[in-house]
Amino acid sequence: MTSALSSPPLSSAIAVNVNHLSVQFETHQALEDIHLQIESGSFVSILGPNGAGKSTFIRVLLGLISPSRGTITLFGQPLERIPPHWIGYIPQVKTLDRSFPALAVELVISGLRRQWPARIRPAERELAQHALAQVDAGHLVDRSLGKLSGGELQRVYLARTLIRKPRLIMLDEPATGIDLVGEADMYRLLETYQREHHATTLMITHDWEAAYHSSHVLLLNRRQIGFGPPQQVLTEECLRRAFGHTGHAHAMFWRMSTDA
Repeated sequence: MTSALSSPPLSSAIAVNVNHLSVQFETHQALEDIHLQIESGSFVSILGPNGAGKSTFIRVLLGLISPSRGTITLFGQPLERIPPHWIGYIPQVKTLDRSFPALAVELVISGLRRQWPARIRPAERELAQHALAQVDAGHLVDRSLGKLSGGELQRVYLARTLIRKPRLIMLDEPATGIDLVGEADMYRLLETYQREHHATTLMITHDWEAAYHSSHVLLLNRRQIGFGPPQQVLTEECLRRAFGHTGHAHAMFWRMSTDA
């Protein structure tokens, strides 16, 4: 088995430590003075209006964008010292060109190799089959990507991430393009993996129901409006600061969460 599949020891109980993070693109301030600590094993939903800096925040953690100010550590280490297989990223399904002639097994193995496989080794196929079975998608191993539903494709992307046994999983609006049943299944699979591997999950979402699956919510609008348990962050005051109004959907969500 390759070293990419081993479970490295954690060097810190804090998975993500963000210290006064700011990101500016020329004259545009994308993020300003974000300051938080995310404990290992947390499930964090990142909420906020369009243009709030949610994707920018994730891209900084992935090392794709350099901060203008502030520091970040993952598991007590600077980003450049984190082994790539510690981090798993699941993009929006809609970003994939569905006409791309490829099989589900190839997409999963690309997560292991970090490049597209020209030829699949038997050991790699076995690992891919196991990863797909983990997400209840073993039957899709030789299915063309173009013939997968949104929910099926999301499962394959999840298998592509889990094959590397990451310690930190980041998702960008994973519910896009899948129905409510597929969404519930995805949350269940993520929670199972998180519980078994003590993984940490950060998820960008516009889905208020996602907060029920979260230990914490990060509410952004370029600045950090709130960070903590959903009941503490999704208040009328914080929602008004983030969105400029509470709205019927927000107020209904808050009533449901406080009654739970």
